[in-house]
Amino acid sequence: MSFENLYWADIVKALSQTLAMVGGALSLTVLLGLPLGILLYLTGRQQIFSQPLAYGGLSFILNIIRSVPFIILLIVLMPITVIVTGTSLGIRGVIFPLVIGTAPFFARLVETALREVDRGIIEASQAMGASTAQTIFRAVLPEALPSLLAAVTVTAIVLVDYTAMSGAIGGGGLGDLAIRYGYHRFQTEIMLVCVVSLIVFVQLIQSAGNRLVSHFSRK
Repeated sequence: MSFENLYWADIVKALSQTLAMVGGALSLTVLLGLPLGILLYLTGRQQIFSQPLAYGGLSFILNIIRSVPFIILLIVLMPITVIVTGTSLGIRGVIFPLVIGTAPFFARLVETALREVDRGIIEASQAMGASTAQTIFRAVLPEALPSLLAAVTVTAIVLVDYTAMSGAIGGGGLGDLAIRYGYHRFQTEIMLVCVVSLIVFVQLIQSAGNRLVSHFSRK
């Protein structure tokens, strides 16, 4: 095994593609998943707008998406991805299925985080005459912020895994490089570099997430 003739330019490019995919997909996942999580929380049992039918229907849809393995979801969504983005390849063609695959997961984490908020805080906010929106955005969400940051961290790590899987269909990034060179061309050293890069990336995300959670947690 020799590391002297590695395609460093390709490795750097693949790393930048992975960063772009994770960053873009994470932003859109939070924008989509946060409202879904809040809606799940509000319509759940014993909540402000308890609606069992609405909650059950939304839960059913999210559970269906979550139950499909991501590599299969990539293939199933290809026709829709082409319509939405114009391509099913590269960064642009992968971000859409990444968001569809992780938004339900993040929404569930948001719901769980909001459920952990002390009901006394909600009741105190309502007793002061706060509207539902004020209660959610000024009391519940700030109180659940550490848990929400932990949810974002977990989702970002899941996205790193998913971007690696997307390499199987030409999604780009470290996963694509590992498959093209490490698997098809039997260049084990490139496979090793890609794996180590993904491990380091995940460790950095987890470390940053832990620091943010600790910073915003109340002592």
